Amino acid sequence: MSSMNGRSDGLTQGGESHEEPISPSVSRGTVVLAATPIGNVSDASTRLVELLQSADLVAAEDTRRLYDLANRLGVRVGGRVMAYHDHNERRMADPILDQVRDGACALVVSDAGMPTINDPGMAIVRRAIERGIPVTCAPGPSAVLDALALSGLPTDRFCYEGFLPRRHQERLRHLRTLRSEERTMVFYETPHRIDQAMQDLQEVFGPDRLMALCRELTKEHEQIRRGTVGDIVRSLQEDPPRGEMVLVVAGASALEARRNDPEAMDDRQLAALARDLARSEGLRLKEAIARVAAEHPLADGSLPNRKRIYALAVEEDEED
Repeated sequence: MSSMNGRSDGLTQGGESHEEPISPSVSRGTVVLAATPIGNVSDASTRLVELLQSADLVAAEDTRRLYDLANRLGVRVGGRVMAYHDHNERRMADPILDQVRDGACALVVSDAGMPTINDPGMAIVRRAIERGIPVTCAPGPSAVLDALALSGLPTDRFCYEGFLPRRHQERLRHLRTLRSEERTMVFYETPHRIDQAMQDLQEVFGPDRLMALCRELTKEHEQIRRGTVGDIVRSLQEDPPRGEMVLVVAGASALEARRNDPEAMDDRQLAALARDLARSEGLRLKEAIARVAAEHPLADGSLPNRKRIYALAVEEDEED
């Protein structure tokens, strides 16, 4: 995006021209979002090292982790260090940008990976764009892209969904909105919720959808589990994983997407489908309706009104 192209962006929005660079990788009057290692410290770029040494200001998600990273890299953080995290990023964005406007180079880093990708940073990017202050990136490690590349699933089209909702019902509802998604999907999940999350994935997408569970990426105990959703559910029972993990789930086939299209059926059509299901499988009408409703969520992930479907199905029976 043109608004993220650093120096030229600042000039096109009326910003002042830059002073001489502090180093080949550090320009004055610029905000730099820098990716930090997600596991293996050797993945730190030469540019990140230069930025840590030379930036006037370092805004870090966790200052203790920043100094620990610097120690492991064998570098001294040269500028002023400040905490910049989820709880203060909006409040601190303008004070940081005031210093950048006066010529400082501000480095923004999260604990691991790229700022703004499920980490603090978006507030300062948006305010910098609004104020015409240049923003650029020092790219590097990314758990999303690493997991996607290692999954063996299609990478030409994908969507990043971040952490799944914590609550069971909210998680189910969110996943239902993705039943027709044809792109490969990438999620984050934590060890204490992975069992429930995988059960919900299986309920919504079925046990045969392909996926990969990637854990401890770039670390000594990196592990990639590939197979169907059902395979991964069973593997969790046999060998519970530890550490942060990334779930990569195949998108729906074109046929599945059409079948799961929330706009494909109205309540009357669902009632007819439930009646047919009840007759073909010998189910009670209410059981058939519950099954049909679960398989045809609405666009927002909620389920159709079963009472309404039941009333329409009974009406159709009476007409017959």
